[in-house]
Amino acid sequence: MRYCDLTLPSPAENIACDEALLDLCEAGGSDELLRFWEPAQYFVVVGYANKAGTEANLAFCRANSIPVLRRCSGGGTVLQGPGCLNYSLILRIGKSSPLEGISATNEFILQRNRAALSELLGKPVELRGHTDLAVRGLKFSGNAQRRHRNFLLFHGSFLLQMDISLIEKALPMPSQQPGYRAHRGHTGFLLNLEMPAPALKAALRAAWNATEPQAQFPFPAITALARDKYLNDDWNLKF
Repeated sequence: MRYCDLTLPSPAENIACDEALLDLCEAGGSDELLRFWEPAQYFVVVGYANKAGTEANLAFCRANSIPVLRRCSGGGTVLQGPGCLNYSLILRIGKSSPLEGISATNEFILQRNRAALSELLGKPVELRGHTDLAVRGLKFSGNAQRRHRNFLLFHGSFLLQMDISLIEKALPMPSQQPGYRAHRGHTGFLLNLEMPAPALKAALRAAWNATEPQAQFPFPAITALARDKYLNDDWNLKF
């Protein structure tokens, strides 16, 4: 598998990059890929089907110059920012493989990530809800996917040293919650791993055997997607 550690200058470009890389693989321009990126500024990302006005505190975000973007994958709404490590897996969907269905894909990928994190942390890591990783019932990673015919994008974030108090202000309680959340607020539900990003990157690269640097990047497509889609309120605030 190929890998890249690529953080682009703006939130829109970083969100667009995942979609552009998925399209590149689908078109035959690259094989399976693991990407890392670390945001330098705060911004909200709503899942594809989320209602931005319900899942984000838009008034607070506007008052504090926190952009609100919509990603191409499902899942819930998150606050991105310094102290958060993002990863993106682009994997081939083979016949009779564990990636053929949505639930099977969640299980296959997250169990591998869970095992890698358990070894790294030296403590049990739990797969909770459909797409969360947690320690003692405290969530530190959320994940989502988007599927094409031949490849899928599976991406997520890890809380390392995130300002959880800011999450309380930028995001209300989500409209849909996994049962294990038990109506806890963000501060009582989320956990920072308090570890350096390079250690986590190394663990995930080893887990996915990502050894070959990615040489080709669809920068024109990233720029176009960022400009025409991810900087456009008709997309970001359409629900």
